[in-house]
Amino acid sequence: MAAFTELLSDISSWVWGPYMLTLLVGTGIYLTFRMKFLQIRKLPYALSLVFKKPDKEDQGEGDITPFQALMTALAATIGTGNIAGVATAIAAGGPGAVFWMWITALFGMATKYAEAILAVKYRIKDEKGEISGGPMYYISRGLGWKWLGTLFAVFASVAAFGIGNTVQSNSVADAIKTSFGIDPRITGIILAALVAMVILGGIKSIARVTSWLVPLMAVFYILGGLLIIIINFSEIPRALGMIVGQAFTGTAAAGGFAGSGVLLAIRMGVARGVFSNEAGLGSAPIAAAAAKTDFPGRQALVSMTGTFIDTLVVCTITALAIISSGMWNSGETGAALTVISFREGLPGPGGLIVSLGIVFFAFSTILGWAYYGEKSFEYLFGFKSIKWYRYAWIVAVFLGTSINLSLVWSVADIMNALMAIPNLIGLLGLSGVVVAETHRFLTESELGKKVRRS
Repeated sequence: MAAFTELLSDISSWVWGPYMLTLLVGTGIYLTFRMKFLQIRKLPYALSLVFKKPDKEDQGEGDITPFQALMTALAATIGTGNIAGVATAIAAGGPGAVFWMWITALFGMATKYAEAILAVKYRIKDEKGEISGGPMYYISRGLGWKWLGTLFAVFASVAAFGIGNTVQSNSVADAIKTSFGIDPRITGIILAALVAMVILGGIKSIARVTSWLVPLMAVFYILGGLLIIIINFSEIPRALGMIVGQAFTGTAAAGGFAGSGVLLAIRMGVARGVFSNEAGLGSAPIAAAAAKTDFPGRQALVSMTGTFIDTLVVCTITALAIISSGMWNSGETGAALTVISFREGLPGPGGLIVSLGIVFFAFSTILGWAYYGEKSFEYLFGFKSIKWYRYAWIVAVFLGTSINLSLVWSVADIMNALMAIPNLIGLLGLSGVVVAETHRFLTESELGKKVRRS
């Protein structure tokens, strides 16, 4: 078993190597130029759509509101990547890795926009009358490659049990055991019951919970991080200088930090940036497809703000808290580095903020990925198969709190890479549709009318 685990780990390292990261970021760069940096030009308008109550004439078919769709997607993306992923990037690549996370997010916003616009355009109604959409549909209906859409659905429905389920429930159990000494099996029973209460009600139930849980947990964590930044405000200019400067010069060995070159900083920043916001994986458009909207472009703008919030806001706050506290070169890594940084920066409640952040972030991720997984499974086996997927999901939540995750992590990483490849092929092949739908929205919607009147 040890040899098999090591083999999977080697495969995981290879599939998430330079070729995959180049394909992910390269797709975002290509889409950015094709859409003339729309993610920057229209970001203020996109953010206004997030908090604006849609007018009745703006709403088309869909199961949930645009805000609920965004919160469901953020529920799945704001998670351990924002806490452990950022710390891992800094611990291995130095502060300069954060700069490359920002670059990844900048182009990832274009990718997330394209995913959402295609998800809404090619969505369908299932046999119960609910909306279904995502890469499997825009690949099969847009490109006409049903076999490739099927491959995406297979990889996504399996990958969900790793990145979106057992890995998350294990993080919750570990955090609760560390903070409160509670047996993981007890945590597993309670967590599985809570998850069951939500996901058995379908997307509307998931959306109702995530629409209040995600803003609450994000504000809680962000305020804690901002408090540390305020306390260490005199260190922020230096921290920002290190992030930008060391992105191009590398980081010298210091304290428990072994030092890193520019290439390592780039690789860690890009890899952890993608892990954090999931742009290009094809997961978020499954939620975007369910939104009530009159134009695919409207929901696409809302969806792309998820990458902005996830990486450029939450991950940046984590990074500044770690670097300004002076603990980034302590030799610790992962969640442990974030914990000691928050404790150092905010003695007393600092560590508790991170522990509770892990619990709530991971719980919300389980809810978001449950929907992604079941929709992929439905594509393969039909609507009636969903209930069996949900039952298996609940059991896996309990099992994940106690099992050894080294094998699960490797399988999940491989499946995530495999689901990204069909999705990126779909995005590149349908980039012309993305441009055309964007033009239609910018000319026919109320935004275009305002521009013509001015």
